[in-house]
Amino acid sequence: MTALVINLRPIINLTDDEFYEFCQHNSDLRIERTATGALVVMPPTGGESGHRNADLTTDVNLWNRQTELGVVFDSSTVFKLPNGANRSPDVAWITNERWNVLSVERQKKFPPIAPDFVIELRSETDTLKDLQEKMREYVGNGVRLGWLIDPQIRQVSIYRPDQPAETLQSPTTLSGEAVLPRFVLDLSRIFG
Repeated sequence: MTALVINLRPIINLTDDEFYEFCQHNSDLRIERTATGALVVMPPTGGESGHRNADLTTDVNLWNRQTELGVVFDSSTVFKLPNGANRSPDVAWITNERWNVLSVERQKKFPPIAPDFVIELRSETDTLKDLQEKMREYVGNGVRLGWLIDPQIRQVSIYRPDQPAETLQSPTTLSGEAVLPRFVLDLSRIFG
């Protein structure tokens, strides 16, 4: 099962508040919105992907608890990107300085901010092409470091601003570089 894309424009143009309410009334669905206003309804992940996602979020969150440099978000968090898209990376992280600039009201809804760091984990229902486009969108909207992890082919693509994606085959670890200082992700649980 792949994602279902529903084009509403030009008939309906949901405001940010209407999109938020729509998502609240359909909380059993995983919904994103493209920059052109199309709704993307994503299928739920299976147990294997859910377990891997939990491991990734845990690893980033444990690092963040030690460093206290920012805020970690799971795959159910929707971010309003500068281009108008509403996206939900599998794991996201934002520096404290950038997060604390947002009002409490903006933090509660779909935060209007691009994360500093994102991870997308390819599940059985994801197409690689769609995830690559999403990663380019993230970086084009201000994400400073992004990892597209594909356990199906044991491959990681690293996305950085103003650079082509770097693809690694079967890496054992990934560095958080300057964005996540001293963070090293052990991929043995993801690729194992």
